[in-house]
Amino acid sequence: MVINMRILFVRHGEPDYVHDSLTPKGFREAELLADRLEKLEIKDFYCSPLGRARATAEPTLKRFHKEAKVYDWFGEFPGYIIEKETNRKRIPWDLYPADWTCRPAFYRNEEWYKDPIMTTGDVEKVYTYVTENMDLFLEQYGYHRDGNMYTCEESNSDTIVIFCHLGVQLAILSHILGIPTPLLWQGFYVAPTSVTTLISEERIKGKVYFRCQAVGDTSHLYVAQEPVSTAGFFQEIYGAPKWPDTKGF
Repeated sequence: MVINMRILFVRHGEPDYVHDSLTPKGFREAELLADRLEKLEIKDFYCSPLGRARATAEPTLKRFHKEAKVYDWFGEFPGYIIEKETNRKRIPWDLYPADWTCRPAFYRNEEWYKDPIMTTGDVEKVYTYVTENMDLFLEQYGYHRDGNMYTCEESNSDTIVIFCHLGVQLAILSHILGIPTPLLWQGFYVAPTSVTTLISEERIKGKVYFRCQAVGDTSHLYVAQEPVSTAGFFQEIYGAPKWPDTKGF
């Protein structure tokens, strides 16, 4: 019997970014994910508006005979920075280690988005939009932000699933757990269709913190002998051959 609230964040399957859909492997992953999720008692489903997330959710939703509520802020994190070398917009993660590890602000909450790298774009604005909406979202389940934790009047044991993306998922986790976002963006990888689980802990009546039970779990792929996709992951050895088109390790 589950007595904690569980929030399951699912990254979309292996992406076909050109068509905002999934690769053939990604569609296989989505079916295997559905095999896993259909064993759970899930109250609500939520989804990014992007095609690759919707395609990932579809097999699960069909088995539950449910629809997912779509929110724009569950879409891929759209904040950008300006790359100094090219003067072009780029995502605010996947920076070279030498370019960010020397910046003290990146290791501090409430400061990282004020670093000169981040202020070249709109990262703070987008981060605030996403995290404020996440707090409003949690209020419908009875959790109200109070400093760096949450309060509630009644306990909640719902399980919900959010089909989304790597960048926004890690941004939300950073807010809920109080970890500077760059440390998650730069230091964590969640594979396609991986499941990240947050559980509520109410050890004192009305005082709640969310604990991360698992990050990027791909056990549903393992049991089916489906390789884990490397989409969004860099090769570990400089100069080694690039990952093949059919990703996986």
